[in-house]
Amino acid sequence: MELRHLRYFVAVAEEKNFTRAAERLHIAQPPLSRQIQQLEEELGVQLIEKGSRPLRLTEAGRFFHAHAQELLAKAADLKTMTQRVGKIERTLSIGFVASTLYGLLPEIVRRFRERYQAVEISFHEMTTMEQLQALKEGRIDVGFGRLKREDAAIRRIVLREEPLIVALPMGHRLAAQAGPLKMNDLLHDPLIVYPKSPRPSFADQVLATFSDRMIVPEQVIEVRELQIAIGLVGAGQGIAIVPDSLQGMKRNDVVYRAIDDRRAVSPIIFSVRLMDRSEELSNMLSVIYEIYDACKLPHVKEEL
Repeated sequence: MELRHLRYFVAVAEEKNFTRAAERLHIAQPPLSRQIQQLEEELGVQLIEKGSRPLRLTEAGRFFHAHAQELLAKAADLKTMTQRVGKIERTLSIGFVASTLYGLLPEIVRRFRERYQAVEISFHEMTTMEQLQALKEGRIDVGFGRLKREDAAIRRIVLREEPLIVALPMGHRLAAQAGPLKMNDLLHDPLIVYPKSPRPSFADQVLATFSDRMIVPEQVIEVRELQIAIGLVGAGQGIAIVPDSLQGMKRNDVVYRAIDDRRAVSPIIFSVRLMDRSEELSNMLSVIYEIYDACKLPHVKEEL
């Protein structure tokens, strides 16, 4: 059984007609019919109900169709990913969530560029979920995200667990309170979360921080992006839970306070294509750990 058998069968199943499927595949109908017959003989089961009009799949045919679609999609992903790996010596495309720009990502890229000047780097802002798809499509080579979302085609390395903090408007009743704030202190203010879409996103991570502790904010406001959330905080429209690195976003109308809960963290995750062990990616990971060590940030070292 070859990939062409899968493509032929999927076309027949989707068109529900051998003639239309043959036109779609740009082949004659008789060879297509023979290929499907050979496939059924090889599998030892009937995939298409004989004489059905329009064409109908048997139970085995429906099962085979679902898995054939999945295998063809994986084959397409493998093609684009391999093509991208072949070009990685000249370019390195980085996907990132906006909040990582307020942390160490700029320093990581700056040091990498100084050390490996022959590599051309490009940046693409995208959510964690968009990064996973872009990796499989070959549009980026590495992603810096925050959601622990598993994908069989992607290798994910948790670089560190970054503490979450609270962004409060200047003059807020909690702004002058000494010491870290408790989660229960935050229930009565409107909670501004981002991004509104696509989901799942950092918004769901923040909401889970509350629900995991069996507490629910009285009001939740969803906005499109980080900058809008912080702007609304500054305007006194509510509070926001953000990564600790956001303290680098200096504003005279926003105050940041720590949270008294060691479990309130957001991971920074390094994502690459599974089995992609190219030199450029290994070098970038080494630069990351070098900077983390210099900053005395807790982390676990992993190799590609």
